[in-house]
Amino acid sequence: MQKFILSVLVENKFGVLARVAGLFSARGFNIDSLAVSATEDPTISRMTIVVTADEKTLEQIKKQLNKLIDIIRVQDLTKKKYIDRELVLINVSMKPGNKEKIIQAVGSVGAEVIDVGKEMITIEETGDKHKISALIELMKPFGILEVVRTGEVAIQTEEEKREEK
Repeated sequence: MQKFILSVLVENKFGVLARVAGLFSARGFNIDSLAVSATEDPTISRMTIVVTADEKTLEQIKKQLNKLIDIIRVQDLTKKKYIDRELVLINVSMKPGNKEKIIQAVGSVGAEVIDVGKEMITIEETGDKHKISALIELMKPFGILEVVRTGEVAIQTEEEKREEK
């Protein structure tokens, strides 16, 4: 089993996301992460879908996606050169005397404190999955109250696009 990152261009229409999600659930495929947004063309959306599968299952997934009417292109970025990022928001418990320690720890990894309340601090970080996971581990001793992650988004590098031509 391996993690695969699919970049899927779709028509920006009502119900497309439901059909894609339905395709996965009907065949028993799990989606690890899914991010969807309009592209530079408002009539087209890009789905970044992360799945854990074997090669055979991945081929089935790609074939099934390509059969859907509103799919424009399915691209497997896994073995290509790409840049990926994820956003995380973390609410951390602020116990007496911990505020400065938390702020110092957050600053040491380049994350940002975006809200400070009486009982918790909210932290924001953008980076690859390793950077996000490292920040979560760093915050655990302080008491994580809640974690919200966007899932990965990915885009090919310029070098990879040139190599495809």
